[in-house]
Amino acid sequence: MKTRWIVGTRGSRLALKQTELTIETLKKIYPDFDFPVKIIKTTGDTVWDTPLNLIGGKGLFVKEIEEALLREEIDIAIHSMKDLPTELGKALTVGAILKREDPRDVFISLIYENINNVEKKAKIGTSSIRRKSQILYFNRNIEVVNLRGNVDTRIRKLTEQGLDGIILAYAGVKRMGFDEYIKEVLPFEIMVPPAGQGAIGVEIRDESEALHMLKPINHENSFLEVSIERKLQAAIRGGCNTPLGINAKVMDKNIDLHVVLFKDNGDLSVKEKFEGSISYPDDLVAKALKIMPKT
Repeated sequence: MKTRWIVGTRGSRLALKQTELTIETLKKIYPDFDFPVKIIKTTGDTVWDTPLNLIGGKGLFVKEIEEALLREEIDIAIHSMKDLPTELGKALTVGAILKREDPRDVFISLIYENINNVEKKAKIGTSSIRRKSQILYFNRNIEVVNLRGNVDTRIRKLTEQGLDGIILAYAGVKRMGFDEYIKEVLPFEIMVPPAGQGAIGVEIRDESEALHMLKPINHENSFLEVSIERKLQAAIRGGCNTPLGINAKVMDKNIDLHVVLFKDNGDLSVKEKFEGSISYPDDLVAKALKIMPKT
């Protein structure tokens, strides 16, 4: 097995932090291996004033990295799994998923202690139509303001734009060390996260050597959870334009699956919880699909 693996990643502070965490995990197993980092600018990193669903979706954060993988300029790529399209580039695969962080969203505010206390016409920032729809379903009187940027940028804009609160992923906030800003971790009753949220994935060319190298860092339960979420998302054809929340959680030998689907205006289409066995994950996906409209 070769001992030098070039790691590709976006250049955002969160992406670099997640790459650092991945390399630290690999070095515990392969202390003599070298993992140089190559920063790759993606299309999604160059456009910050437009919602993702209007410029091509979350795949904009991975296209150039996948191209570098295929050209063999890098050996492995680190992604937030929620940014990775369900259809990967030809000859590419997810070689490992690290142990998943809490996948839920969080409410951050300098005014309110929790989202239940938010008053009429309060301005809440998010660029996600999934979050927007669930916020409006929870409270029609809230004004949702488009807000993009890295974690630290969005927290800064909380004050700069006079926002009453913002919604972010817990995993990103924690990894960046901004836990102190969290006022509330939002329960699934209020907000179901997207497929893959909280999980760091390693994408590779579909080669046995890389698969073998990554096997020790793969967290099996996290891999199963994210695989179920991505399979269901693909079957529903739900992407960045779809107000869709999916979360699978392995509990001993069972799996809990939460699914919500909204209309853009916050009207609810589907809100269900399913239970199944880890031995039959496809049955759980099939059960959910029976009540899900194709988007």
